[in-house]
Amino acid sequence: MGGTAVVVGGGVGGLAAAIGLRRIGWRVRVVERAAAPADAGAGISLHANGLRALDALGAGAAVRAAAHPQYTGGTRTPSGRRLAHMDGRALERALGTPIVGIRRSVLHRLLRERLPDDCPYIGATVPSLYRSGPTEVGVPLPDGVMAADLVVAADGVHSRLRAQLFPDHPGPSYSGSTVLRAITRSPLDLSTDFELTWDAGAEFGHIGLADGHAEWHAVLNSPPGTRHSDPLGMLRRRFDGWHEPVRTLLAATRPEDVLHHDIHELATPLPSFVSGRVVLLGDAAHAMTPNLGQGACQALEDAAALAAALAEAPTLARALARYDAERLPRAQAVARAARRAGRLGQQLSGPLAIGLRNTAMRLVPARVAMRAILRHADWTPPVIPVVDRAS
Repeated sequence: MGGTAVVVGGGVGGLAAAIGLRRIGWRVRVVERAAAPADAGAGISLHANGLRALDALGAGAAVRAAAHPQYTGGTRTPSGRRLAHMDGRALERALGTPIVGIRRSVLHRLLRERLPDDCPYIGATVPSLYRSGPTEVGVPLPDGVMAADLVVAADGVHSRLRAQLFPDHPGPSYSGSTVLRAITRSPLDLSTDFELTWDAGAEFGHIGLADGHAEWHAVLNSPPGTRHSDPLGMLRRRFDGWHEPVRTLLAATRPEDVLHHDIHELATPLPSFVSGRVVLLGDAAHAMTPNLGQGACQALEDAAALAAALAEAPTLARALARYDAERLPRAQAVARAARRAGRLGQQLSGPLAIGLRNTAMRLVPARVAMRAILRHADWTPPVIPVVDRAS
């Protein structure tokens, strides 16, 4: 079964979906509202399931070559006391790969390179869907309607297309946390590849990148919309006295490189990821908090599952039903787990609750902590056949 598809959104999930659809012989256009690829975001972690999805899509080798394995690290208190150790090599033995870190801009570039130059339609906003019948779907653009057999809504947490498809859904809600992040301006000699530090209502973490630079993030409990005239100065004050390399990471950052975003999620799950010939993917379907590092990985799983379903099912309706049945329960379960992790991690603010959590983390055997990671990362990707492309 082949056809034509319009993918709305040129982020990780949208690009991966386009790659998967082209891999099975579909003709694809990607509509992205940014006039030029913005590649917003600093760095990203990819777990084994995300990398396996990329392998199924034919992009795994290139991404692995550009990424940095996260072998050493763990979780600490602000004084530096260790709460949990992360053994990346044990993960590699269990899953075939450690967690890896990569610049989001590099990941976007590698995905775009697998698409032809005429695939993206840059600089067009898609405010609504065009549907004139059960089999007629498309997106209105300035030069007319772009019709297709399938529309993939990968337009993010604040998806306009989701709001049209499910008008009674409350949409995304503020998680209670805001995140500031950046990549250091120069390489650093850090003793760990990955680290999280938790305090009352605050988290600071970093991941190493292949070029020796590091991405750091700071997550704070905060009212929505709170912004600071000097974000980097605020962070230096907030994290003053924390163990190294927190001070070193902030000192190696230019103020203009700091990004600041409130964290929104789909706390109310959608009843379906499919509506007629429109399929939701990535944050548009299941936006989650970043506490498990699974947001992009779930979007990549979506893309691989969609391509496999379309390649194998005899009809479009059966393919989309299969996609929905496979992806909705898994992605929503991961989203719930991420929310719980945030509530037990950075969002805790009471001294008694923090003390109990810290004691529990120090007492948990390493094999138990490993199982918690494997629960989400040990995912078997589908086989996606390569079909001669029609375009």
